[in-house]
Amino acid sequence: MLVARVATARSGPTISNAETTMSNHSSTGQGFEERRVWDGPTRLFHWALVVSVAAGWLIGKTMSFGTIGWHFWLGYTTGGLVVFRLVWGTVGPPPSRLAVLFPAPSSVARYLRHVGKREPGGVAGHSPLGALSVLALLAALLVQVITGLFSSSDAFFTEGPLADKVPGSVVLLANQIHGLNAWVLAGLVGLHVAALMFYLVWKHENLVRPMITGIKKVRF
Repeated sequence: MLVARVATARSGPTISNAETTMSNHSSTGQGFEERRVWDGPTRLFHWALVVSVAAGWLIGKTMSFGTIGWHFWLGYTTGGLVVFRLVWGTVGPPPSRLAVLFPAPSSVARYLRHVGKREPGGVAGHSPLGALSVLALLAALLVQVITGLFSSSDAFFTEGPLADKVPGSVVLLANQIHGLNAWVLAGLVGLHVAALMFYLVWKHENLVRPMITGIKKVRF
């Protein structure tokens, strides 16, 4: 009788665990768990950068004597945020490290083979293409900030803090790159938003919520 009762007691959790495992699996048979991925500083950086870049871009395209000062200060803010991200990428937690933004070619190829599947990616951090897009954005932001420091605007009688330190030809080149790169940034941001929508609609994965809460659905 004692053996029978022990066997019965043990059979309950076994069935329960099986049911739980099945309920945690998607239609593809892959299990997911909610895991804290993005730390607080990374999330604050992300949303501060969204505000500073969007505001700086809009002001830059609708410039006036009353707003050009704001454009410069937003540029300084963006530069400071990028520097913070580079530093945090060396001392922060693993998902935020710069090293993970350089995926191996095999990882990119493997990701591209499965990206069209209607299932969440479940990656504990950036996907390989997402990592490359972050690198591209950081590089474009660095170019924009640096050229802004050397640029000059005759229309608004103002110039960057380093414009008087270099020849006029360098200032002219900085102006040209600054203007063209603004559209490169707009394109990269557009691709970023399109990828978010693709994941949300096609792959049923909300990538915005983890950047708010820090918690992401990850494969186990």
